[in-house]
Amino acid sequence: MKKLLLFFSAILFINLSAQSRDKDYSNILRSKSIYEINAFLRDAHPDDPRRSVLKPRVMEMMKEYIKNAKPGDTKVKQMQDWLAMLKRRPSTKISFDEMNAIIKQKQIAKYQKELQVGQAAVVYTPSNPKNVYVAAAAVTTTTVAAIPDAEAAEFNMLMAENPSEHKNKTVKILNSLFDNDPNAKECIVMIENKSDCNIIVRIEGIGTTKYRLPVPSHGDNSIVVEKGDYLFTSIVCGAQYASQKTIQKPLMVALGSSAKK
Repeated sequence: MKKLLLFFSAILFINLSAQSRDKDYSNILRSKSIYEINAFLRDAHPDDPRRSVLKPRVMEMMKEYIKNAKPGDTKVKQMQDWLAMLKRRPSTKISFDEMNAIIKQKQIAKYQKELQVGQAAVVYTPSNPKNVYVAAAAVTTTTVAAIPDAEAAEFNMLMAENPSEHKNKTVKILNSLFDNDPNAKECIVMIENKSDCNIIVRIEGIGTTKYRLPVPSHGDNSIVVEKGDYLFTSIVCGAQYASQKTIQKPLMVALGSSAKK
């Protein structure tokens, strides 16, 4: 029995050590960083006694930041959102379901706006320079090779929907966003493109079931697909992406990352 207890103690110690290596909060009570304290409140155990000290402290720090912020400071809204959350809950941590709900509401607002406008709210210009992928130069060279995007023409064609096609697609997406029926045969897939290149995401299912979704650089796009198993593929700034996914409920996929700091 002693050996068993020692074994489990060792496992627990290893797990705690691994966690402490990831984020060290040993000096968190001395911290004067809103972001560090906010991160601690998200990560810490609900019964950690330091919470009772740090939560009111960080809320005061946020109020002070908002009070002294300069006009146009983009961090103010984030601080206001965090304050509102901290008044209702232990931290600013949100669940996967809550995140999905936020994304869903943003998508509904986006497509409702597009229907009101009567066309895409954001007009894509085919001459966008981000249709060209610039490869990183090797350390030993001083030049950067520009590689034309082989999918540029196809991307432009997919983006150039006529008003009727766009309206039908928008209505279909909105219906899917509002539909909470688990027995529905279709559901929505949203792709977020965080890269510096325009991409086409190819979604291939069984037989002839195939979809193509163009997603502008630093933008997003949605499509309604039949539920089932699919292979997702894309070329993201010259890099191949492939992933198998089973779609039985709304799905969001984020691809790429910006080279900007």
